Amino acid sequence: MKHNTFTKIITLALAAVLALSLAACGSKTNDDSGDKTDAPVIKIGVPNDTTNEARALLLLQENGIIKLKDGVGITATKNDIVENPYNVEIVEAEAAQLPNLLPDVDYAVINSNYAINAGLNPVNDSLLIEGSASAYANILTVKEGNETSPKALALKAALESKQVADFITEKYAGSVVSVVENPTDGYDASVDYDALKGETITVAASPTPHAEILEVAKEILAAKDITLDIQVYNDYVVPNTVVDDGTVDANYFQHLPYLEDFNAQNGTHIASIAAIHVEPMGLYGGKQTTLDALSTSAQ
Repeated sequence: MKHNTFTKIITLALAAVLALSLAACGSKTNDDSGDKTDAPVIKIGVPNDTTNEARALLLLQENGIIKLKDGVGITATKNDIVENPYNVEIVEAEAAQLPNLLPDVDYAVINSNYAINAGLNPVNDSLLIEGSASAYANILTVKEGNETSPKALALKAALESKQVADFITEKYAGSVVSVVENPTDGYDASVDYDALKGETITVAASPTPHAEILEVAKEILAAKDITLDIQVYNDYVVPNTVVDDGTVDANYFQHLPYLEDFNAQNGTHIASIAAIHVEPMGLYGGKQTTLDALSTSAQ
């Protein structure tokens, strides 16, 4: 009798363990947001500055990889992700360093200027790329109060020239797109170019494509005996601080949402005077060379 009772106890215990195991197997599913918590983590690098991170996250949302909180727009951060079906981990890094981060992440969303500078072709090498991105047109800026100075207007006219528009089209083949609607001959009739003879205009720029584009403007200004001093920077901060403190006359490296956020965060007073081109942001493969890892992780 005691033997039978002991056997029943053991049998019931084993049944309970089996039931718990089956329940655990059946629970490898989604959390409240519908995410696959047991799926492989897919690491995606994004820029860590406010507007470019939001822009990267919006690109991921547009392609169904994540879903953001309603209404966040260009202020979005990774904390605004409300649905994450592919178990994506957002890795924030300085925009300029994202190409170097590719070996350590599955994918990275990279600004085209840094992609091109790293030898990537946004049209051919990106796995996903922005469509219309006119809100992110790269701009020529000066310190507030200098918007109509002869130097500013002369540089603006040179960058809005047909020569520059043609250079952008031929050189970048869609990786960079001119947004100047009515290109000029490169000169502004309101500017006294004789008075600017022998003068130097200083401009801060990122290496690619901005400094390259400015080389075309440099030739236009040289024809009027004006020197364009192109100072190259590899970050998104110093080009603005040197304009704000008067060290240089202008800069050409950023889009308007970034400038507006920079002014608000740093108390700077920098103004946009012209939109020149758009650089579509793209998703590039790191450890992964296709988008297959994303579809696999959601299964």
